[in-house]
Amino acid sequence: MILSEPDLKLALECERRIVNAWPSPSTLLIGDWVVRFANGYSGRANAASPLTIGAELDAATLALIEELYRGDGLPPCIRLTPLVGEATRAAILARGYRVRDASFGMIAPLDAVEPIVAADIEYTPLATEEWIAGVAARQSGAKANAAHLAAIVEKVRMPSAFAALMIAGEPVAYGMSVAERGMAEIGSIVVDPAHRGQGLGRRIVAGLMSWARAKDCHSAYLQVDQRNAVAVGLYKSMAYRELYAYETRIID
Repeated sequence: MILSEPDLKLALECERRIVNAWPSPSTLLIGDWVVRFANGYSGRANAASPLTIGAELDAATLALIEELYRGDGLPPCIRLTPLVGEATRAAILARGYRVRDASFGMIAPLDAVEPIVAADIEYTPLATEEWIAGVAARQSGAKANAAHLAAIVEKVRMPSAFAALMIAGEPVAYGMSVAERGMAEIGSIVVDPAHRGQGLGRRIVAGLMSWARAKDCHSAYLQVDQRNAVAVGLYKSMAYRELYAYETRIID
């Protein structure tokens, strides 16, 4: 995906905000890169990502990043976004980094969204123990670790909403949004398996977009696995477009 100059700059704005919207317990700035560590919970929170257009890594800096991840018990991980310089992209491939996952960065305008808080969605400005436990219990693998999730969401400092969609007094879907400088990240969308197929994912995303509009945000952005056709289709139906694509690559 070759981006126009305006979209490349917009992707940069999203990528810079993601660092604050989904903070890692440990973060290092090394040159034009942010290197993050979060106990293996979440790909982007445990990867090195470029923060400038055309960001490069020389051999010594790449070796340092690899050493840091291995020292933390994690495989070295690089996000190859459109911000990465061509020399570094080629070097990562030549080193034998393999694809762990591939994602889309998607974005939607909020101008037409009504800033109305839905009555069936409960919002809290901080992640509660109940929200953390509810999200973790409905995921699998590394993402089922509530303590590691807590280590991330408890570090959010920007205006945020941790949302739970309620049916008959019980939470059945979750999500979160973090607003920064006119843009809001939407993430951690989880629907209880017993309630899937009822439009609840759409409902909670719409609720978070309304919250973001009420915070004077002009755009909402998110990241989604390219293989998740259902989620990609849902977001497209809600006016999101694919802004950029990227790969997360690791090496043993």
